[in-house]
Amino acid sequence: MNLNFTPEELAFRDEVRRFIDENFDDEMRAAMKKTRTGYIAKHLHIRWQKKLNEKGWLAPNWPQEYGGPGWTAVQRYIFDQEMGSAGAPIVVPFGPRMLAPVIMKFGTEAQKKKYLPDILASNTWWCQGYSEPGAGSDLASLQMKCEDKGDHFLCNGSKIWTSEAQHADMIFCLVRTAQTKKPQEGISFILIDMKSPGVTVAPIVTIDEPTEGMQEVNQVFFDDVKVPKENLVGELNQGWTCAKYLLEFERGNAYSAGLKRHLAHVRRIAQAESRGGGNPLIEDPSFAARLAQTEIDIMALEMTELRILGQLRGGQNVGAASSILKTRGTELQQAVTELAADAIGYYAAPFTPLYEGGNEPGIGPDYADGVAARYLNMRKVTIYAGSNEIQRNIMSKLILGL
Repeated sequence: MNLNFTPEELAFRDEVRRFIDENFDDEMRAAMKKTRTGYIAKHLHIRWQKKLNEKGWLAPNWPQEYGGPGWTAVQRYIFDQEMGSAGAPIVVPFGPRMLAPVIMKFGTEAQKKKYLPDILASNTWWCQGYSEPGAGSDLASLQMKCEDKGDHFLCNGSKIWTSEAQHADMIFCLVRTAQTKKPQEGISFILIDMKSPGVTVAPIVTIDEPTEGMQEVNQVFFDDVKVPKENLVGELNQGWTCAKYLLEFERGNAYSAGLKRHLAHVRRIAQAESRGGGNPLIEDPSFAARLAQTEIDIMALEMTELRILGQLRGGQNVGAASSILKTRGTELQQAVTELAADAIGYYAAPFTPLYEGGNEPGIGPDYADGVAARYLNMRKVTIYAGSNEIQRNIMSKLILGL
């Protein structure tokens, strides 16, 4: 396995760094320092994504025929690493990363022409309608009903934990179009306009967002919502195939760059904070050992990412390896935020709400901002996109052959 970048790849890395320096402006940087989720104000995401699109870099995983940059797997990895290291805004994934590949593979030509350009231009904002109150990791048990009414579909039910639904123009949904013995059958993949009569978005306020303006997740209700027949993606009752294909793109993240950046913040806190005796926390043997072990674990994850990258560069299909990255990456996200909360000590208890327009004085030092909120928010990461227990089942079956 060759872990060295070529001169051309190093030149590309430098180009990415220049782009970040020129376009990651002060307003975005201030917002990213406050976010605990990666989401910032919608207008800032749109500004950033339009800059990426002007450069031709918004959709690294898209084929060139649809507007992708034609990057190699190594270039995509370098891009993700540099963005993570810089703490740059995320590209909100629901349209560019998740829905677009499904439309490219299963959509009609009319759907491709209608939706893909607007996704690339960030003109249409999407959210994902998969989970339901009784169907999360057991997604095949979903029950949102979609009835064929001749010239349209009629949808009734709800979706839950729908990130950023309050800002979305459209939602892609898995719906029940037939009752079958095998639950994976009878599911279809459809696109619904969020402005349709009968669509209601209700916020779900979580423990990490005690103030207005910080809300992330929602429940979306559908009450006799009419959906045009042309909004069906793929074949009727074959939506499970689309769902599995989409999850391949939801789970294959590169985690190590962001983890290293957050661990460096933990180290800065530990150097500034003290415990009994007045010595810096970084000198406490127990905490130092935890910090070192977490750093070793992140280095091991980075080597796994590079190993998978090497396989991709060699034209291999890594398949279920995305489950390895999702499982270990999210576990380490939790470990790093736990270290940060432990390091900040009692300043984490009355954590300062971070929201636009707030003028309350901060509680504790600047580096305490957001530590507790991020810790609380990261409790979710081992559950979403398929819980880690499910990922271990996938690995045991497809990698270990058990």
